[in-house]
Amino acid sequence: MSHLSKWLTNLSMVFVAGCVSPNLPLNPSPTGPPPANHGGKILLNAIDAEAIGKKIWRNECAGTIEGLTTWNKGEDFPSMGIGHFIWYVEGRSGPFDESFPKLIGYLETKQVRVPQWVINATGSPWQSRTEFDRAKNSPQMRELRQFLANTVIDQTNFIVLRLEEALPKMKAATKDASDRERLEENFYKVASSRTGIYALIDYVNFKGEGIKAEEKYNGVGWGLRDVILEMNRTSDGQAAAEEFSEAAKRTLKRRIINSPPSRGESRWEAGWMNRCESYKHGF
Repeated sequence: MSHLSKWLTNLSMVFVAGCVSPNLPLNPSPTGPPPANHGGKILLNAIDAEAIGKKIWRNECAGTIEGLTTWNKGEDFPSMGIGHFIWYVEGRSGPFDESFPKLIGYLETKQVRVPQWVINATGSPWQSRTEFDRAKNSPQMRELRQFLANTVIDQTNFIVLRLEEALPKMKAATKDASDRERLEENFYKVASSRTGIYALIDYVNFKGEGIKAEEKYNGVGWGLRDVILEMNRTSDGQAAAEEFSEAAKRTLKRRIINSPPSRGESRWEAGWMNRCESYKHGF
């Protein structure tokens, strides 16, 4: 039996779509509603899926409705939803993966009702952070936030699919055969626990796969691939989740050191370290 088959055999968890309140407690249960196919192979029960979605929402948006539509200072694009999915202004693409249009495409395939103006948009309708802030209480922005609040588990499904798609991409971007083997081995060690699954899902959404040339400073990357290869030898289960947490901290500290001074990335270090520490505790 392959690594993937063994892993999936041990997972008895399924996603269902629905609306999530950020005020519910993060107490996952081993049981849940009947299975529902979310389009992928990594399956979570509804309670765990809900908990992961709320955890990501808290990580990215402080669990607030307002945080579902954000334009961070120093960035040239807005970020949407629980995963702060990037939405570039038309004609102003950047080095990071533009994930919001991909999310909308995914939701359409799942027959989720999306506001028509979002479907028709060819990029962010707000051209600057100032324009975005002026529109924060507009009917359009309120409609967008409510739509995003009502599709939290759908967004989590999308994040899980990104994780599933990440491993073959990361292996293809890794030249050394021993590194490819270690990459897959560590990936499945981390994924062997519920805590580790959350860590992988959150990090790939947080910092990407680490396979693009633009996801590097001075040739040093910070994506999921880089963290997994940074890991020291470990057993599976909780030990792997804890080592992943420490490897993520080391990787992001290197990113800050190598980042252009003009970006001022040191201001994010405390928050990033706290987020990585959460990977030891799950959801």
